[in-house]
Amino acid sequence: MPTSTAADIAVRVRTLATLLLRQQQRLAVAESCTGGLIAAALTAMPGSSVWFERGWVTYSNAAKSEELDVDPALIAAQGAVSEAVAEAMASGARRQAQADYALSVTGIAGPDGGTLEKPVGTVCFGWSSPVGTITETQHFSGDRQSIREQSVLHALNGLTHLLIDMPPQGQPLL
Repeated sequence: MPTSTAADIAVRVRTLATLLLRQQQRLAVAESCTGGLIAAALTAMPGSSVWFERGWVTYSNAAKSEELDVDPALIAAQGAVSEAVAEAMASGARRQAQADYALSVTGIAGPDGGTLEKPVGTVCFGWSSPVGTITETQHFSGDRQSIREQSVLHALNGLTHLLIDMPPQGQPLL
């Protein structure tokens, strides 16, 4: 990873660790196009076992269905790279891990696989919390590695905002 991106990711992981520890909550991740980079970034921090529950790399459609209970009909109708599938992945990861929060990433990192409707760089995200799941689609540019790194940082940033904006009931906003 380029130094600035790696440094940004490390800072974001430290922030997430602080928030999760403060709230005594645990996280799970479900990754497709990032291929485990998010879990690797999270577990690079010593002590992450206190707040990181587990992660899945569900690269194939079958893995998404078998491991995270994503309905194959949903994948067929919406495509693996869709907010609907990102939502199902995040919700499935949170449920399967019995975690407080989960995030998911599914996208097209390239250099092949893009279409006019979903070009290379299209990445869908899901963030699941005790109150529901939110999704978002981003369009990144660059080569495969750059798209994957941007996806990692965006996923972590989204979770950070979720943790700050939606603390557990009875706790004040940070």
